Amino acid sequence: MTMLAVPPISLVQLIISIPLLLVFFFGIGFILNMILKTTWLPIYLFAALIVYFAFQINTVYMTDITWLIASLAGVVGSGLTIRYLRAKGYRMF
Repeated sequence: MTMLAVPPISLVQLIISIPLLLVFFFGIGFILNMILKTTWLPIYLFAALIVYFAFQINTVYMTDITWLIASLAGVVGSGLTIRYLRAKGYRMF
């Protein structure tokens, strides 16, 4: 990670991609939580994925950071949702 550069993406694409990533990672995290019956495993997997990709790239764009934050919000939201549903008595699988 040598520099923070201007991303080669339009503002419209950025605005559309943020909710898409949030919903996508919320869904994947929710499904993993239901199948594996672990609350925070998707967050650990997401962190491992970020560490892996951090060593693969040289230039970090603000778009990348925005996407990572939106994705992390989706994963954390799925963990909190599963935790809330289990506290209220709902059993998934």
